[in-house]
Amino acid sequence: MTERAFSSIPINSRSTKPRSQGITEIRGPYYTVLGPRYLEDVLETMHPYVDGVKYAGGSFALMPRDTVREINDLAHRYGAYISTGGWIEYVLRYGTGAVDTYLGEAQALGFDVIELSTGFISLPQDDLLRLVRKVAAMGLKAKPELGIQFGAGGDTPAAELAAEGTRDAQWVIGRGKACLDAGAHILMIESEGITEDVAEWRTDVAARIIEGLGMENVMFEAADPKVFEWYVKTYGAEVNLFVDHSQIVQLECLRSGIWGTKSSWGRVLTYREE
Repeated sequence: MTERAFSSIPINSRSTKPRSQGITEIRGPYYTVLGPRYLEDVLETMHPYVDGVKYAGGSFALMPRDTVREINDLAHRYGAYISTGGWIEYVLRYGTGAVDTYLGEAQALGFDVIELSTGFISLPQDDLLRLVRKVAAMGLKAKPELGIQFGAGGDTPAAELAAEGTRDAQWVIGRGKACLDAGAHILMIESEGITEDVAEWRTDVAARIIEGLGMENVMFEAADPKVFEWYVKTYGAEVNLFVDHSQIVQLECLRSGIWGTKSSWGRVLTYREE
């Protein structure tokens, strides 16, 4: 990036790409269309703060193959990785051959991260670990998605989720440790049951997950301004977050300390040795 505008006015010091903490992953096409031209506008203006781009809901399976490759190549030119998002639970229905085909095409199209989501299915831990090892052996980065809510994902109504019940945070921690030991790159933590579709936020669960797994090993889904503001206020500018692409400017203003709400104004600071 060339020199930022108004560079004489200081902002919070942040780690630079490629980052291991303070990662921001943005959602690609799902709730809205996000093609190469729109994405280039996002990255041209904000690429120092976008670490990764994640497709969602298998949206790439509806798109022309050449366009998927174009989007992936564009993200790479701006130093951002590309994640499949959570589609493996759909592919698993069709057996091991379909999984091999899926992973092979993802690799051929330039994906870097394979998200291993299991929000809608019950998958034994050993099976998940086999997937983690398989992805890692291909030279791709495995990113299991874990959470306390049964049936998480896909914008399921809150009442329907409540009827499914929740898991204990220790279940997430135990499975997360096993995934990291098996070679997972990082863990995505689902927001449902913690800060989404709940009567009261389960901030205790977020705290237990961070304490049990380490903040550098987890990324929290936080596609709601009030949610990502809480994470940054509570855990600092270098917490790993997943947000919608429309929220990247708002989030980075908060991380950089240059703007915020009444609740966060002037509270987000960093300290680095010169």
